[in-house]
Amino acid sequence: MALSVEPQAKSLPGDHPEDGVKRSRVKRLLKLLLKSKTGTVGAVLVILVCLVALCAPFLATQDPAKINPTQRLLPPMWLDKGNPQHLLGTDNLGRDIWSRIVYGSRVSLIVGICAVLVSGAIGAVLGLLAGYYGRWMNAVIMRVADSFLAIPTILFMLVVLAVLGPGLGTLIFVIGVTNWVTYARVVRGEVLSVKERDFVKAAKAVGAKDGRIIFTHILPNVLSSFIVISTMSVATTIIMEASLSFLGLGIKPPDVSWGGMLSDGRQYLATSWWVATFPGLAITITVLGVIFLGDWLRDVLDPRMKAKE
Repeated sequence: MALSVEPQAKSLPGDHPEDGVKRSRVKRLLKLLLKSKTGTVGAVLVILVCLVALCAPFLATQDPAKINPTQRLLPPMWLDKGNPQHLLGTDNLGRDIWSRIVYGSRVSLIVGICAVLVSGAIGAVLGLLAGYYGRWMNAVIMRVADSFLAIPTILFMLVVLAVLGPGLGTLIFVIGVTNWVTYARVVRGEVLSVKERDFVKAAKAVGAKDGRIIFTHILPNVLSSFIVISTMSVATTIIMEASLSFLGLGIKPPDVSWGGMLSDGRQYLATSWWVATFPGLAITITVLGVIFLGDWLRDVLDPRMKAKE
């Protein structure tokens, strides 16, 4: 006799307790974000810049690399002699400033995020190793970190870029390699505190391997500090990229960079202020948005703030 097997009901995503916990965390973060004026402004600015970068082909009104000598140094469209086809005017080669700012946002975000990922990965791994194992490994890693701090960062970058040549990949690599020290020191300090807690000692007592202890028990407890530093470092990296491009060692044409636009417009500040002013405003708005968001994240992830809730 054939046995009838009743089909098991598929569990919906909402049936899992983990999903409810995740939703509650998201609601809590959104609630805290809306309560903070600084965090809300920062999030809005960062989202706008990201949307501009993603939608650059649709927002740009002209080819950002197209040179038109007959329309060089046109003022913004709302000033006398302004052209409606060039919203923010043109530069010394007749290129549309608005289109160049839109495409330049891509470079700034790519360099800012990718360089932070590189430096954060290096610093986090070295900080975890130094804090967990201590002794000779801690001494070696910290002395290497001290050596990096002793070298002027901008000078080191200039030398490496001069040897390897400017470019997007080289710029990300150089900024990432030179900025890992802060991550390593902060993560090491957090690990030194976390590894003495009872749950880590219990994991060691039951025979858990070092790798499992580090990445399963210790790393999640130091992520809050790591996230805050990473967010703030994005702003610093964007300024650093603009500075190197301003000096001619960053992004090279035909790629567009806000720092390169500033360099092109510095000699026209007295006569054609818009050439350098609008790229400078774009850098300022982006950096302020990231800093505001980082300040909010620092307050939200601070254990003392959580205890007050």
